Amino acid sequence: MKKKSIITRVFKVIALCLIVSATIVAPKTDVSAASKTVEYTPDMSNGADNFYKSKKVIKKKVSFENQYNMKVAGNLFIPKGLNKKTKNPAIIVGHPMGAVKEQSANLYAQKMAEKGFVTLSLDLSFWGESEGQPRNAVSPDIYAEDFSAAVDFLGTRKFVDRDRIGVLGICGSGSFAISAAKIDPRMKAVATVSMYDMGAANRNGLKHSQTVEQRKKILEEAAEQRYVEFTGGKTKYTSGTVHELNENSTAIEREFYDFYRTPRGEYTPKGSSPELTTHPTLTSNVKFMNFYPSEDIETISPRPMLFIAGENAHSREFSEDAYKLAGKPKELYIVPGAGHVDLYDQVNLIPFDKLESFFKKNLKKK
Repeated sequence: MKKKSIITRVFKVIALCLIVSATIVAPKTDVSAASKTVEYTPDMSNGADNFYKSKKVIKKKVSFENQYNMKVAGNLFIPKGLNKKTKNPAIIVGHPMGAVKEQSANLYAQKMAEKGFVTLSLDLSFWGESEGQPRNAVSPDIYAEDFSAAVDFLGTRKFVDRDRIGVLGICGSGSFAISAAKIDPRMKAVATVSMYDMGAANRNGLKHSQTVEQRKKILEEAAEQRYVEFTGGKTKYTSGTVHELNENSTAIEREFYDFYRTPRGEYTPKGSSPELTTHPTLTSNVKFMNFYPSEDIETISPRPMLFIAGENAHSREFSEDAYKLAGKPKELYIVPGAGHVDLYDQVNLIPFDKLESFFKKNLKKK
């Protein structure tokens, strides 16, 4: 079998939070995919409402710098009627890997703000409105730093109690939030939803379906591509969500396509294009191979952790594995009948009440 075809098959096995398919398709194919998207009927069941806009909260666009002097963009949500003369609890919300704050994170942030918390959804560096070059680059350490920078920002607001700040990571951001919390004790409570351990997913694939030899072939391709780009060649992108479906599309490809390539959740940030959304750069994506968020996760204790996963989620293994390794107090909450992407936006399935009770209990005033 030719090297290229082997690599393509390998990428389909690796499960990024947005599901690995093949290297980004040609623009001509993307155009036809766009026309197919119009005809495609997305799954809007269970109250799917990714672009929810609350009338009970005030939204303010904000930005702040991380320790690398990179601007991190976010949306600050404040409950209407909040007493700004008092110190209030706050929650940072991180978006799925390859997504932006307008996809899932804003929804969660608004829903939690409705429950009385000051919330902040952010674009991770290299994505959305945040700074970072090249665009769509992977840097787990900087992603984790963005969460700490968000604590810096919230903890210096007069109406936020810096001793009552929690973090909520959706999909890939679940692993970034854990990575940040291990070295930042200011994060007093950590919750994840549909978590992807981006390190394990890239090293091993789902259910350890990827071999070491397959992993090495990916590393070889990325290493060779560095020469191409160093000498001025075109940037190559990988993984992310497929741009069209066919009879051979997998169930996971269909699941992510339903959200990211249809009006249900499609969002193209300014300066990007539909052809590039969700796709990280090939040469940087291998940095996930050195990412071990669950290593020493028990050191977060005694700060509490909550892992939420869908009963039928293909990513459920990551929440279960992290839960086993985490120290106490901890809880694994399985949502009956839910898949991975269902918990991005299907408000009738997302256990907001569970998140409310978790954060109210663990961010209460002492």
